[in-house]
Amino acid sequence: MRITAARACLLAISMLVPANQSFASETKCLIEFGWDEPDTRFLRAHIGELQQSPFAGCVFHADFVKKDGSKGSFTWQAWGQQEFKNEDLQSAFQDLASTQFGKFGQNFLRFNTTPGRLDWFDDHSAVVANAMLAARLALTGRGPGILFDIEQYEGPLFDYKKQRDASSKSFDLYAKQARQRGREVMDAFQRGYPGLTVLLTFGYSLPWAESSDGRRSLADCKYGLLAPFLDGMLEGVRGRARLIDGYERSYGYKTAEQFAVARKTMKQDLLSIVAQPDKYRRFFSIAFGIWLDHDWRKRGWNTEDPAKNYFSPASLEQSVTEALRATDEYVWIYSETPRWWSREGKPEKLPEEYGESLRRALLAR
Repeated sequence: MRITAARACLLAISMLVPANQSFASETKCLIEFGWDEPDTRFLRAHIGELQQSPFAGCVFHADFVKKDGSKGSFTWQAWGQQEFKNEDLQSAFQDLASTQFGKFGQNFLRFNTTPGRLDWFDDHSAVVANAMLAARLALTGRGPGILFDIEQYEGPLFDYKKQRDASSKSFDLYAKQARQRGREVMDAFQRGYPGLTVLLTFGYSLPWAESSDGRRSLADCKYGLLAPFLDGMLEGVRGRARLIDGYERSYGYKTAEQFAVARKTMKQDLLSIVAQPDKYRRFFSIAFGIWLDHDWRKRGWNTEDPAKNYFSPASLEQSVTEALRATDEYVWIYSETPRWWSREGKPEKLPEEYGESLRRALLAR
């Protein structure tokens, strides 16, 4: 039977838990996010292998079909001037609606701020429409929601000094406009998926760190406009929706003290750059990212003797155990060289000891 995008979305809604019950897992869990990031077709074809991993889910991306039949990346093109339609993502809707995720259900659709070449005062109607479409797709996959990757891969979206009209418009004017856009995007996410979770690679913790813990002006920070943008998202959040600071700064953390300091930073210290601290306490939670092959370009990645890696299996177990104890719910494992799954669904350049380390960490949390 052919599954249309609209039917797929309705199917997802029918499978939702009751309105008074959260999607959040009752226990803390691990999710995977790295260079082995799957698309919807891979999820559908290899869900059996994914369910055997230590993870409760992963970050995935979606492709669209061009008029000539070739594919493009919705994830990497959504923050631009092209407004995508349901039919552009028909295959992705079908994949997600047809996949029996089972215990591998904590999956987040990645939504980037790319190409990101719009000025905050430009027309953002396509971005807003694409945000709603992304949320509908995430809903169809019956996962928690969106992985919102705010990194400036292409356009300097959050850097005030690099904005088109920075010479004639003040930081405050740009901050006001970024806040409005944040509110619009969050509203679009919720219209597409009421009650969703938005997991950010960074929340307020990034501009807080760049501002030397609030001692420097946000106008001088590369991600200074991220704070007012998040103010807008927070202003627009409602119901059971929530935001998570994924705290990418913890990539190389190994000790309980490091995670404790980071937790205090996100729960207390950075509130001085948050417009609505009370609402932040209600709707923002925290997570931690761990980079498995941390600094591999300098240190290399040793599959023959894993003890030589930045994270040996033993130190990874310790790090993830502490991260799970410190997080509100999620810990995400990032990797580049080692792959938890390849095109065939099997790991590559990944010693088995690392999977066992994660399983022991889950038991110890």
